[in-house]
Amino acid sequence: MRCTDKNPCAVNSGERGSAVIDFVMIGALLTLLFMSIVQLTLVLHVRNTLVDAAASGARYGTLADRTVMDAEARTSELIETALNGDFAADVTTAERTLDGIRALEVTVRAPMPVVGLIGPGGLVEVTGHAALPK
Repeated sequence: MRCTDKNPCAVNSGERGSAVIDFVMIGALLTLLFMSIVQLTLVLHVRNTLVDAAASGARYGTLADRTVMDAEARTSELIETALNGDFAADVTTAERTLDGIRALEVTVRAPMPVVGLIGPGGLVEVTGHAALPK
């Protein structure tokens, strides 16, 4: 059936192919949104894992028969088990005084995880503390 003045077509000829363009634009936008959510989730997962490992390592290092080297080793072991050895490359310990209490501080500096070429760069730095016995 042909479009004529007596029998007009339901689709305007100026809008032909617009559904394909709409699909591509919306698909690209949804893909970008999904990848941003995946990137944020990955960064938060790595950060939370590093915080937990630093705090656990600090508590482990304050036990009566442990040293600060044990705290560093325990923190590195937890990070390597949960993530990757690259994230455990820079683990340091120091003794600090927090609100008048001696505490062991474990600091972890690790690369920020990146999906593809998008996302944040640089380092993430987290610390964990535990009170030292008197």
